[in-house]
Amino acid sequence: MSAPLLQVEDLSKRFGGFTALDAINLEVGAGARLGLIGPNGSGKSTLVNCLCGTLRNETGTVRFEGAVMDGLAAHERTRLGMARSFQLPRPFGSLTVAENLRIPLLYTVNIRRGHHVPRTEIEAREAELLGLVGLAGKARQRPRDLSQVEMRKLELARAMAAEPKLLIADEAMAGLSHAEVDDILALLRRLNEAGITIILIEHIMRAVMSFSDRLVVLVAGRKIADGMPDEVMRNPEVEKAYLGE
Repeated sequence: MSAPLLQVEDLSKRFGGFTALDAINLEVGAGARLGLIGPNGSGKSTLVNCLCGTLRNETGTVRFEGAVMDGLAAHERTRLGMARSFQLPRPFGSLTVAENLRIPLLYTVNIRRGHHVPRTEIEAREAELLGLVGLAGKARQRPRDLSQVEMRKLELARAMAAEPKLLIADEAMAGLSHAEVDDILALLRRLNEAGITIILIEHIMRAVMSFSDRLVVLVAGRKIADGMPDEVMRNPEVEKAYLGE
């Protein structure tokens, strides 16, 4: 049996006297579609930030492809194949949609190959990514000209420009209509089918249940459930967390 792509062992994070994460253990296999849910303040964002290197955990270990990530900066983890999209997209407003992809592409491709890559190759990859997310016709526009769902697609494309093995999608569907949610779900499925492991953090339960082949629930910094989505949602502790006593 092959080792998990991502391993989290006894990971804890405190802010002063407040414990944001309490001994979290988690394994994610290559090609998985993992849903990460929990009420507001449950520790989801803190966990993601510890995984990606934005925050440093006090105790525990994060391994990616068997290599220990502890102490590595966010850009170093990105270089190794971990990428994330953000809940609030912040593209470069003065650049075109295509140019917003060029920056992460130049970083990723040139660093990984160890030499300057021709501009034509970068532009071809830009076009490929824009086509993948359905923004091929928007390449020369500015982000301000995009709709909300198109902004989310651009955010996902920028994450994919890092050529990740693991993509953490942080509330990529918040505020979208029913049809737009389905559009993003279809995009995430295409990325997964192309071999990208995806961790989806989302409050829209219809989307989480539809997408995930496994569900993890955090409450007050603790992992209270981990398993098949239908089974997890019948867990009395999960029901209590979402519905109350």
